[in-house]
Amino acid sequence: MTRLELPRGMRDLDPEEYANINYVRDRFFEIARLFNFQLTEPSPLEMLATLEAKSGAAISNEIYAFKDKGGRDVALRFDLTIGLTRYIESRRDLKMPVKLASFAGVWRYDEPQAERYRYFHQWDIEVYGPFSQESDAEVIEFVYTFFRTLGLKVVIEINDRQFLEQYIRKKLGISSEETMLEMFRAVDKVPKKGAQAVLAEYKGKIEPAKMQALIELSKLKGNVDEVASKSDVMGLDSWQQLVSLMDLLNAKKVEGARINLGIVRGLDYYSGVVFEAFDQATGSGALIGGGRYNRLTEAFGRKDIGATGVAGGVERIVMALKRHGILKQSPRPLVYIANATEDLRAKALELVSSLRTSGIAVDYDMLGRTLRKQLEYASNKGAAFVVIVAPNEIATGQVILRSMKDGTEGKYYVDSLKEALSEMLRV
Repeated sequence: MTRLELPRGMRDLDPEEYANINYVRDRFFEIARLFNFQLTEPSPLEMLATLEAKSGAAISNEIYAFKDKGGRDVALRFDLTIGLTRYIESRRDLKMPVKLASFAGVWRYDEPQAERYRYFHQWDIEVYGPFSQESDAEVIEFVYTFFRTLGLKVVIEINDRQFLEQYIRKKLGISSEETMLEMFRAVDKVPKKGAQAVLAEYKGKIEPAKMQALIELSKLKGNVDEVASKSDVMGLDSWQQLVSLMDLLNAKKVEGARINLGIVRGLDYYSGVVFEAFDQATGSGALIGGGRYNRLTEAFGRKDIGATGVAGGVERIVMALKRHGILKQSPRPLVYIANATEDLRAKALELVSSLRTSGIAVDYDMLGRTLRKQLEYASNKGAAFVVIVAPNEIATGQVILRSMKDGTEGKYYVDSLKEALSEMLRV
């Protein structure tokens, strides 16, 4: 018999993992509603030309791209931002600002690693329309509120690519747009590869002394005063913009936000504020990443609107919650209906359907097992209560209700069982 295998980098989600993802999704939807973001989902399949035009031709090596049966070059989405932005471009009837939220799976053709797969889940929020810092502050406040709701304390590290661009132009004397983007990509690699490896990689493309100067600047982090005292920011207008954003966040009571001049984000479409959030207690990678990307809306033919947003890696967030022991799963209490004899099965099934119509989660035996085996199964499935349909009791219109927590039992008339169970399950 042929062994059935999954493609490399793929996995099945078992019930526990799926429940964990749903837990994060529910919190995300809750906060999206609080901030009045409208839920939507972009197409999972895009034209490859769309992704290449906005992310560079090299992106095809990092994603699932192929020809469909019509011979068209298509690709699976690798994030939600590009699809949402393409959607906005196609909907010129929408009144700005537009605030969108999405939660979905994405595909990336990365090298599989421990706890890192080629299909995973993202949540994403985007604000289209404003060019002002209000929308930047809005998405950063969303991040803070979302993690606070999860019970996870994070540090939100913020930078502004316009500040770095101005620094590169004025202080380092580089005006080439492509060289600047290369320098951003280089800085983005420093945390993973180390400064020396990055300097060696780029020595043929960028003057080493200037690359070194930018890397030294990128090491600075802290509050406004701490960073300003250690760097040459005088005369750079964009520094004041970054200070202004930090003041806005302070007014919004966003805790844990600080400047980190090493945050640049690897994608070329970012054009202003960029930020990431980290769980400092465990030292793992970024849990979220986002920023302003007016370059992308402009590339899609919408020079008239600005865009800012943030996306979070759901599986990575689940891992952080597990490490802290704060993944607060609250499964719906289960009631199990057991029939003492086979001839009472019809009565048991009638009760199952009746309780389900009242919104009570119910399961029952499908294998014709003995009462003892049914009770063992109910215990194994974590049922809160078992309702036993037994001959003597059902003859008088009653059933036995057993608490699986302490084993106590009582007899209830079938007509009053819904009300009794609803009350007990609420406690």
